[in-house]
Amino acid sequence: MDYLTLGTIVDSFGLDGTLKLYSTTNNQKLRYKKGAIVFLFNQKDNSRTQFIVNGFRSSGKFDFVKLDSINDKTKADSLKGFELQVEKNSTDLKVGYYFYSDLRGCVVVDQNNNELGIVNEIEEFPAQLTLRVKRKNGKDFFVPFIKQFILSVDIRNKKITINVIEGML
Repeated sequence: MDYLTLGTIVDSFGLDGTLKLYSTTNNQKLRYKKGAIVFLFNQKDNSRTQFIVNGFRSSGKFDFVKLDSINDKTKADSLKGFELQVEKNSTDLKVGYYFYSDLRGCVVVDQNNNELGIVNEIEEFPAQLTLRVKRKNGKDFFVPFIKQFILSVDIRNKKITINVIEGML
């Protein structure tokens, strides 16, 4: 089973065990719907524990999530650094949409199949999502994730073909 990371626990919030997460998902209302099943992932021992969402609210890049059986600040504080995850389900996506985790690590090539770099991060700007591409030798460059620049995305083969314009590289 593959898992999708929704955020990393950075702190507790309040005395009731609410978790404060640095968010890495843009679909919070679906992910944190009351009764949804989520998992806490401990990277230190590679363990995953299932929980049920009891409540949620968002503020900027932070999500505040209340899970069943985490009922006090001490327990919540002990979970700092854990990741909150869900089972990855591609049927949640509309055609032409991708999980950020699937885009990271993709090789970026130009129209002539010349390798340009690897997607290092997905940046969220007001106008659009943008791929940050790390070159082997050189500065990172950015590619707006819009149809004028993205010619094809092949998640299975981890390859994205882009339309290179003057000044991009």
